[in-house]
Amino acid sequence: MRRSLLRPIRVLVLGLLVAFAAVLPARAADPIKIGFSMSLTGGLAGGAKAALLALQIWKDDVNAKGGILGRPVELVFYDDQSNPSTVPAIYTKLLEVDKVDLVISSYATNQIAPAMPIVMQRNLVFMALFGTGVNDTFNYQRYFQILPNGTDTKHGPSEGFLETAMTMNPKPQTIALVGADAEYAQNSLAGARETVKKLGLKVVYDRTYPPNTTDYTPIVRAIQATNPDVVYVASYPPDSVGMVRAASEVGLKPKMFGGGMIGLAFTPIKLQLGHLLNGVVAYDVYEPVKTMKFPGIDEFLSRYQERAKKEGVDPLGYYLPPFAYAEMQILSEAIAKVGSLDQGKIADYIHKTTFHTIVGDVAFAANGEWAKPRVLFVQFRDVKDGDVEQFRSGDKTPVLYPPEYKTGDLVYPYSDIKR
Repeated sequence: MRRSLLRPIRVLVLGLLVAFAAVLPARAADPIKIGFSMSLTGGLAGGAKAALLALQIWKDDVNAKGGILGRPVELVFYDDQSNPSTVPAIYTKLLEVDKVDLVISSYATNQIAPAMPIVMQRNLVFMALFGTGVNDTFNYQRYFQILPNGTDTKHGPSEGFLETAMTMNPKPQTIALVGADAEYAQNSLAGARETVKKLGLKVVYDRTYPPNTTDYTPIVRAIQATNPDVVYVASYPPDSVGMVRAASEVGLKPKMFGGGMIGLAFTPIKLQLGHLLNGVVAYDVYEPVKTMKFPGIDEFLSRYQERAKKEGVDPLGYYLPPFAYAEMQILSEAIAKVGSLDQGKIADYIHKTTFHTIVGDVAFAANGEWAKPRVLFVQFRDVKDGDVEQFRSGDKTPVLYPPEYKTGDLVYPYSDIKR
C-alpha cells in the first residue's frame, strides 16, 4: 500500500520538475517591458511622434545586440492625447495591468508632472523627456531629466536668451513677459523674472493666457502698446505658432523677440511659418553645426531620417529624437552595469556616472537635472518658404548661445529683420 501511494507522488513530483525546467528558459527570455504614455494626438503630437520613432530605433538596436540582460526589450505605450489628465490612469494601467518592468516619461513638462506621484509611490527610476522644473516640487531621487537646462532648470529656457539680449548696444531697458497658464510656461516665466530682476530690466508687461487660446492678436497688440525693447515668450507648439503669426500681423517692433518658444525647432513648424520666423531668437537643444558633432549623432540622424519618410514624422528630427535615443542609452547602460532591474541600484549608478551618448557627455546633478547646462538659443535668418533642405546645415539657425557652441552673433532689431 505504501508503494502504491508513493508511486503517483513520484510521478507528480517528476512532472512538476520537468514543467519547472521547461519554464525557466522561457522566463529568462521574457521581454523587459518599458512602459510610457506619449502624445500621439493633440498639440504635442508633432514632437512626440518623432520621439517615439527614436525610441523604436533604440529598441531595434538593442534587440539586435541581444537585448538587455539577455532579454529582448518591448515598448508598451498609450496615447495621452496631449492631455495631462489622462496620464495618471495610463501609468496605473502600465504598472498594474501590463506589469511593465520600467517606466519612462511622455514628452514635455505638462505630461511628466502628473506621472510623478505614481512613479514615486513605487520607488521607480524615471527617465523624463524634456520637462522644465518638474522635480523642483517633488525632490525625487530617482528622477533623471534628459533636457540640458542645468541644475536650476527653470532658468534654462530664458537665461541664455536674456544674456544674449544684454549684448545689444545700447543695452535694452524694458521687457515684456508672456506665456501660457500651464506648467512649462509658468516655470519658465518664474525663472525669467528672477534673471530680469538681476539684470535690472524694467518689466512693462507680464501676463499669461489660457492654454486653449486661438487668437493671439489681442495679446500682441497689448504688448506692442507697452513698447518693450525685448519680448520674451514661454509657449508650447500651438501658441508658439500663434504668437509668431500675430507678431507679424500686428507689426511687433521690439529690438528682440522670442524666448522659450517650444515647437519652433520642429521641422514641420519651420516649414509652416517659413519667412515669418526671420529674426526670432528661439530656445533649442541641437543644431547640425560644426560645434555639435558628437560621436554617433550623424549616424543616428541618417537612420532616423530614412525611417521618418515612411512614418510621416519630423523629417529632420534635430530637436527631440536624439535626446529620446540618448535617454535609453543611459538607462540600458545602467541596467547592464548593475546586472539587474533593481531600481535603487540603477538610480545609484546613473547618479555617479558620466554617460557618453549621441548628444554628448551627460552627467546628472543630485536633483536629476544635467550637471552642466547646455541650452541653445538660435536666431532664424534668411528663411525661405517651403524648403526643408535649407535647415540641414544650420546656416539658417546660427547658435547665439552658449559661447562654446556659438556660430553667429545676434542681429537686431527684430522689426527690421523680419521684413
